Amino acid sequence: MAIKREDGSVQPGIRWGKFTTRIPGIHVDFSLPEIIQGGLLTTATGGVVAALTMKFFQVPFEVAWAVVLIQLFWLWVVPTVIFGEPYAPGWITPALPLVMAFLGTFEAGIPAIHAMIAVTVCVSVIFLFFAITGLGNKFFGWVPVELRAAIIFGGAIAAFNAEFGRMATMPITLPIVWAVVFLLMFSIWFTKARQKNKILNLMGSMALLIGFLVAAVVGPLTGELSFDIGTGFHVPQIGEYIKAVSPFVVGWPTIDIYLKAFPLAIMIYIFIFGDLVLANTLLDQAGKVRKDEKIEADNTRSHIILFIRNMGHLLSAGPFIPLHGPIWTGVHVFLTERYKSGRNNLDSFYSGTFNWYWPAFILIFLVPVVTFMKPLLAVALSITLILTGFACAYIAISLVKTPAAQGYAFFVGMIIAKFGPAWGMGVGIVLYVLLLARRIPGFVIEPNP
Repeated sequence: MAIKREDGSVQPGIRWGKFTTRIPGIHVDFSLPEIIQGGLLTTATGGVVAALTMKFFQVPFEVAWAVVLIQLFWLWVVPTVIFGEPYAPGWITPALPLVMAFLGTFEAGIPAIHAMIAVTVCVSVIFLFFAITGLGNKFFGWVPVELRAAIIFGGAIAAFNAEFGRMATMPITLPIVWAVVFLLMFSIWFTKARQKNKILNLMGSMALLIGFLVAAVVGPLTGELSFDIGTGFHVPQIGEYIKAVSPFVVGWPTIDIYLKAFPLAIMIYIFIFGDLVLANTLLDQAGKVRKDEKIEADNTRSHIILFIRNMGHLLSAGPFIPLHGPIWTGVHVFLTERYKSGRNNLDSFYSGTFNWYWPAFILIFLVPVVTFMKPLLAVALSITLILTGFACAYIAISLVKTPAAQGYAFFVGMIIAKFGPAWGMGVGIVLYVLLLARRIPGFVIEPNP
C-alpha cells in the first residue's frame, strides 16, 4: 500500500530540487486496468520503433528488437520514476513524418544513422537553450491562446489525415475499432450508464485494450490481419544493437549534415510546443474536476528532462528515430479521462503513468506476445493517432470563443497540417497581428463615440 496523499496536496515522493522521485508501491499504488492494457499497447507500439530501425538503419529484426527495451528506460524510468514528470511520456509523434522524409534523403544504413544523430543533437541543443535561459515558461506566456488553439487544431487535422489514409489497408477493422474506443471513452449515454453498472465501468476503464482485442477478432475475419504465433523467449541483443548504431562506433556526422538538420529541429520544437500546450491544458481541465490532488507542471523542468532523455539515449545506445517527446497523446488523453472519473478509479494521475509502461519490460521477452503483437502494430499506432486528433479537436475548440478567433484557429491549423509548422507559425503570427491583436505599436485606435 502506497503512502496516502493528503487531500489537495502533491503526490508523495523524494523531492530533490525541481524533481521528485517516486517508487512504485511506496509512493504510488498499482492500478490493474492500466497494467493490463498499458503493457500490451506499449509493447505493440514499441514494435513500430523496431520496424523503423530496420528500414532506415539496415538492422535485422533480431537486433532491432533491442531498441524496444532501451527506449522503455528513457521513455518511462527517466521522466516518470526518477524525475517525476506529470505526463504520460511518449515520442514526438506529430514530427515523425517529417523525420522519415528527412532520413529518406540519405542512403539507408550509416548515412541515415548520421542524419538521425544530427537531428537528435540539434533538437537537444534547442531543449537545453530554453532550459538554461528559462525562456521555456516565458515563451508559453508570450504565445496568444488563439495561436495555441491553431497549433492544436493543426495536430488534429494532421492526425485525421494520416488515419483516413491508413483506412485503405484496413477499411473495415479500423473504423470498427475507432467506433468502439470512442463509444467507451466519450459517449454521453455510456458515461451515464457506466456510473450505475460495474461491468460497463470496467469496460470504460479498459477502452484501449477492448479496441485492441476487437481488432484481433475483426481483422482475421475480414482477411485484413493474420497471425503466426511462436513460442519461447527472445533476449534482446542490446550489445549488437549498440555496435550497429552508436555514434562511438559508426562515427559522428560532418558539419554539413548538422546544418541540414537544424531547420528540421526547429520545426520539431514547434511540435513539442504544441504537445506541451495540449498536455498542460488537459491537466488543467482535469484539475478543475479533481480537487484532491495538486499536479505540478513546469515547462523549464520539462525542457531539462527532454534534453536528458534524447541525449542520454543517443550517447548510451545511438539515435532514436521517433525522438523522445513530452507525451504519448492518446494515452495522456485516456488517463486524464480516467482520472476525471474519480479517485476510486484512479487514486493519482501518477497511478496511471506509473502502471501503463512497466509491464512491457516483461512482455517484450515473450515470443508469443511479440508474434501476437506484430500484425497489430498498425492498429496500436492508429488508436493513438485517432485519439490524438479527437482530443486536439475538442481542446482547440474549447480555447477559442469568438467567431474571428475560431476561424483563425481553424485556418492556421489547416496551414500547419498542409504546409508544415514553419509556414503555419509564420502565417499564424501575421494573421494574429492583422485580425486579433488588440494593440499595434504605431497605431492609435480611437474609441467609438
